[in-house]
Amino acid sequence: MNLNDRQRRFLFGGLVVLLTAIGLYLTFAAPEDDEPARQEARPSGTPTAGPIGPASPPPGIQSPVNPAEFDIYRLLPFNRQEFATAADLAQRFVAAYGTYRFDEPPETYAARLAGFVSEDLRGQLARDAGTPGLLEERRRTKVVAQGSASLDQVRTIENNSIIFVVTGTQRVTEGGAESNDRKRYAVTVARDGGSLKVYSFQPADVGQVGDTG
Repeated sequence: MNLNDRQRRFLFGGLVVLLTAIGLYLTFAAPEDDEPARQEARPSGTPTAGPIGPASPPPGIQSPVNPAEFDIYRLLPFNRQEFATAADLAQRFVAAYGTYRFDEPPETYAARLAGFVSEDLRGQLARDAGTPGLLEERRRTKVVAQGSASLDQVRTIENNSIIFVVTGTQRVTEGGAESNDRKRYAVTVARDGGSLKVYSFQPADVGQVGDTG
């Protein structure tokens, strides 16, 4: 087919427009198509591992239940020793939490609690103990507090944690006067690696986080 000059110019212009359009498509469309693949390949943050669960489920009870020999721990994710350890930990933690002196460095107070609690809770308690306004007020009135605690009840039992309700009692000397203060806490004791630690605590009437696994 013979083309005149006018037709050849139109054909050449059409080819230029077509090639330009293809180039633009390859430039902008291709990266959008590849974006999901790049997002999937992008590394994500490593999740924090939760407390380790029980090594094996409780053995259960298949025979008829005899009230005189009933062993409730066969139905729980914590054996008798673990349960007693968790209860003792919750009680001693609340007593230690309520014990402090105006002339004691906050680092000493935080170090005394460190053996009871998880790493995250330890950091929170250390920050709270170092609050400038709190320290100044205690030093000004020469506050001395001696804490004790009583276990009131078990609120919740989960696979990895137990929530105890604990009453903390403080005998407080402040400004030369003595007084007593009582507060109830919900204390969560959870598995932390191969041990048990206080994972969190709140006033008992606020509620509490349950299983941490």
